[in-house]
Amino acid sequence: MSSAYVRLRSALYRPWLMATLAAVACAALLLSASFGLVMHQVQQTEIEQMNARGDRFLDRLEQIFGQLRESVDLLNEQNLRGCGPAMTAALQQVGFDNRFVYDAVYNDGEQSCSSRPAEAGTLAMRAPDIKGPTYSYWLNTTTQPDDNLAALRLGRGPFSVSTSRGHLTDVVDLAPGGSLLVVLDKGKRAVPVLGPAQAWPPASDWPPPSQQPLLVTRDSLIYRMFTKSPDYQLVLIAPRTNLLPKMNAALWALFPGSLLLAGFVGWMVLELVHERRSLSNELQGALRRGELKVLYQPIFDLNSRRCVGAEALVRWRRPDGTLTSPDLFIPMAENTGQIREITDFVLQQLLEQLGQLLRANPHLYVSVNLAAVDVMVPRIGRVVARLLAQHRVSAHQIAFEVTERGLIDVVVARDNLQALRDVGHQVLIDDFGTGYCSLAYLQTLPVDCLKIDKAFIDALGHDAASSGVAPHIIRMAHALQLRVIAEGIELEAQALLLSSEGVNYGQGWLFAHPLNARQFSELVTRGRRLAGRRIDDEA
Repeated sequence: MSSAYVRLRSALYRPWLMATLAAVACAALLLSASFGLVMHQVQQTEIEQMNARGDRFLDRLEQIFGQLRESVDLLNEQNLRGCGPAMTAALQQVGFDNRFVYDAVYNDGEQSCSSRPAEAGTLAMRAPDIKGPTYSYWLNTTTQPDDNLAALRLGRGPFSVSTSRGHLTDVVDLAPGGSLLVVLDKGKRAVPVLGPAQAWPPASDWPPPSQQPLLVTRDSLIYRMFTKSPDYQLVLIAPRTNLLPKMNAALWALFPGSLLLAGFVGWMVLELVHERRSLSNELQGALRRGELKVLYQPIFDLNSRRCVGAEALVRWRRPDGTLTSPDLFIPMAENTGQIREITDFVLQQLLEQLGQLLRANPHLYVSVNLAAVDVMVPRIGRVVARLLAQHRVSAHQIAFEVTERGLIDVVVARDNLQALRDVGHQVLIDDFGTGYCSLAYLQTLPVDCLKIDKAFIDALGHDAASSGVAPHIIRMAHALQLRVIAEGIELEAQALLLSSEGVNYGQGWLFAHPLNARQFSELVTRGRRLAGRRIDDEA
C-alpha cells in the first residue's frame, strides 16, 4: 500500500470533511438529475405542443385549400363573364356558402370586381407567387398593415378566392416569434404567410434526410407539412423559448427536495464516521485494557485426527460481556491502521501463551492472519524475528495467512512473502476461491498451503452451483504441490469426503470450537479432541 494512498486516506478520514464531501457530491448528483428531469419534461411538453399545433394547422390548411379549390372551380364552371350584378351576386354567394372564403374576385385584365367592392382590383399589378398548370397562388394579399401577413389567394382563369388570417389562426395561435412559411424553389426560398420572416434555410443540412415532420434544432422547432404539390411545401417554425420559466411548481420542488436529501446523506455520513471514530477510540482503549483475547482454532490431520496446529483468532469482549464481531472491528482497524497493533498483539500473546508448548512440540505450528497493510511492507518480518528470538521458538512454527483480496500488488506481495519463507515461515492463502488470485499469479507466489473457504465446504454433496469448486481447488493445489486445509468442517460426512479427495488437514466445529490457550494446550498434550464451547462462551 503506497504512502501516498495512506496520506490521502488519513486526510479524508475527518468526520466533517467526509460529511461535507458526501453532501456536496450527493447534492450535485441529485440537482443534476433533477435539472435534467425538469428540462426533459419541459422540452417534451414543448415538442408535444409543437406537434399538436402543426397537426391543427395542417388540418385547417387542408380544409381551407379544399374550399378555395371548390369555390374557384364553381365560378369557372359558370358562364358569367364581365362585372355586372349577376357576377357580383355569384361572387358574394361563393363567400356566403363557404366559411373559409373571405373574398372572391373576377379580373379579366380589363374589368375587376369583388364580393367586397372596396378591395376589387388589388391584384391587378401583381403576378402570382406560384403558377401551376391549373391554379395560381398569391401569398400575403392582405392590405391591412396590422394583420401580420395573413391572407392566401388561389386563382383559376379570371377568378380568384382568398382566405383571411383569422381563418388560419382561429384553431391555434402562432407561438411568439413563430411563422408559417411557404417554401418555394425546391426549398431554396421561404415566404412567410403568418408571422415574421425567418432566416432560411433553418439548418445547414436543409432539407434534412429524415421524413419525420418535426425537426428540433438548438434554436428552433420546425414542423414540416408535406404536400402533394412539388411546387411548394409548408413549414411551421417556432423559436425555442426559455425553458426555466415553464418549470411548474411540482418540478421545482425537486430542487429543495434534492438539497434536503443531500443534507440528510451528509448527516448520515457524519454519524457513521463518528461511530467509526468512536469505535476506533474504543478499540484503542480495548488494547490498553486487555479486552482483546486470542483464541485458537485447532487444525487436525483428517486421517489420524491428531492436532497439528491452530489458527490464531482475535476476539473483543467488552466489559459488559458483549462480543464485538471481528467483521466489524477488523475492517475498521485496517482502515485506521490499528490492524498493525492488533497483529503485533496477537503475535506477542500467542508466543507468551504457547511458547513453551511450541518448543516442546516442534511439529506444531500456529498461523496468524496478515492484513494487506502488512503484506505490502516488510515490517512484520522484523517484528516476528524479535519475538521468536525472545521466546526461542522456531520460525517454521509461525505461519502467516493472507487473503487473495490482500494481494493488492502481487509483485510487491511476492517479494515480502518470499522474505518470510526464506527465514522458515509457512505462507497460507486463506479463503481461496473468494478473491481474484488467478492461477497464473498463484504459480508465482511463495505459498505452502491453500485454505478452502467454508462456503465451498458447505456446498459439498449438494446440487449447488458451487459444489464442484472445492474438488477443483484440491486438484489444482495437488498439481502445484501445495497442501490443502479445509475450513468450516461441521459434519463427519464432509471430513470423510474431503479425506477421500486427498485433503489432509481440516478445521471446524466437528473437531473443536475456538479454544483459549489453556484448552488448546490440553488438547495437544493429551492428544484428544475437545468439545470446546462456542466462541461467545470463550475469553
